[in-house]
Amino acid sequence: MILYGSSFSPFVRKVMAYAAEKGLAIEAKNIGLGSEDADFKRASPFNKMPAFVDGDFAISDSTAIITYLEAKHPSPSLLPADPASRARVIWFEEFADSIMAEVVAKCFFNRVVAPKFLKMPGDEAVAVEGETVHLPKVLDYFETVAPAADGFLVGKALTLADIAVASPFINFAHAKCAVDKTKYPRTFAWVDAMHARPSFAEIIAMEHRVLERIG
Repeated sequence: MILYGSSFSPFVRKVMAYAAEKGLAIEAKNIGLGSEDADFKRASPFNKMPAFVDGDFAISDSTAIITYLEAKHPSPSLLPADPASRARVIWFEEFADSIMAEVVAKCFFNRVVAPKFLKMPGDEAVAVEGETVHLPKVLDYFETVAPAADGFLVGKALTLADIAVASPFINFAHAKCAVDKTKYPRTFAWVDAMHARPSFAEIIAMEHRVLERIG
């Protein structure tokens, strides 16, 4: 199984952390924006990451990839069978993939992707808008639903909800988004606990090494 994309994408990172929590061996093939890799383009006709290949099967989109993997490798389950719990997990994944991703696009792209990877100026005004207008709304909501540091978003065990929401917080940190963490104690205690899990900690350490190398 091969996963195409950069772990700096919260969607690619989500799949990587999910696979690690499942104990699945997936080869991560790093590609950049606009890659012409033939296998990547076969799996992702619109050049969106992540893309995934497992033998003759190829698909793109993190949710589609995880749906495939969860069906093929159901244990340990990261998507509850109970209807209400499953719906809550899907809601948190959508919250991460759309509402949180909007802030990532504004802050992380303009402060990290554009200047460091694309070698072009970022739009700091857009980044500030994300940091000061959109991110506080995300945090205000999440503080009301954040579990205890040793708890989980849905039920009493780790699910896709936890993985999906924890991933974009890494991008906020890379973009050095200014946050008064004392206003959101439950949120950041939970975030710190999630990021300390081996599934995330190894990815975060690797990303820090890359950022230090490129300056």
